[in-house]
Amino acid sequence: MSRKLPRIDRAKVRTTSARRRTSKVAVGDEAQPHRAGARFSDFLDGLPDVLGAADLKRAIAAGARARTRDRTLIWGFGAHVVKVGLAPVVVDLIERGFVSGVMLNGAGCVHDLELAMMGRTSEDVAESLDDGSFGMAGETAERLNNAVAAGARDGLGMGAAVGREILEGHYPHAGRSILASAARVGIPVTVHVAIGTDIHHMHPGADGAALGATSHRDFETASALVATLEGGVYFNVGSAVILPEVFLKALALARNLGKRARRFTTVDLDFIRHYRPRVNVVERPTRLGGTGLSLTGHHEILIPLLAAGLVEAQEKGTP
Repeated sequence: MSRKLPRIDRAKVRTTSARRRTSKVAVGDEAQPHRAGARFSDFLDGLPDVLGAADLKRAIAAGARARTRDRTLIWGFGAHVVKVGLAPVVVDLIERGFVSGVMLNGAGCVHDLELAMMGRTSEDVAESLDDGSFGMAGETAERLNNAVAAGARDGLGMGAAVGREILEGHYPHAGRSILASAARVGIPVTVHVAIGTDIHHMHPGADGAALGATSHRDFETASALVATLEGGVYFNVGSAVILPEVFLKALALARNLGKRARRFTTVDLDFIRHYRPRVNVVERPTRLGGTGLSLTGHHEILIPLLAAGLVEAQEKGTP
């Protein structure tokens, strides 16, 4: 049954003062046009203090402040970060003291080792899957499986074991390796694997006990690192499941053991916003006084921007 609605009488609208209203954006927040030849720090200063640009500045400030105050900076990387050519940027941050520890998934070892070994990586999965050759690179599997087995025998975690292999194995491109660089300067790299997710797990040389033992040692190392995060920063870059879950459990273990890890900054960086990074990195861990940030964009653009901002802050001596 239809009924006729009364007409809205806009003549009776009650107005408010725009000048008295709270506004989210002011002219002082607007971007400044870039001048040819200007410094990169000028570019950063010229970004608008709004949304993602404001969060980028906050992430840079948090990292620079932690570095100045000798607080912990943990970087968690999905393998895609290595695949898109960002390892040299990460290595530079390691050498500048912006990295206290690195967390990787298992595929990160694969790509880091292949680039160090032969200067290239990342096969065509679709094509090689069709003919059964996907993941069957003999040299990659042999070196990774041998390194992990040796690490298990020597009481090492997987990150230290693979880092030692690259550092001591006369790899022609070891200088751009995250794992080797961390081993060289003495900072921990932890690798967190799910059995069956990485290509060397398919090969006869893979030892499940060694994979489990070395990765579990790395979980203990990661937990000890997270326990020192008060006043520091955790960056989760390109890991949607494994590292957010590991980070949450490491934090739970640290707090259960009475470690003070409450006031810190977490930053999630990825192409799109996923559930686990949002809740396990940005939201839940920072409820007790921390700050959670999300930056969305291509790794190959966003990570160099973030890293360049940290370098600029270091050069300027800003906290």
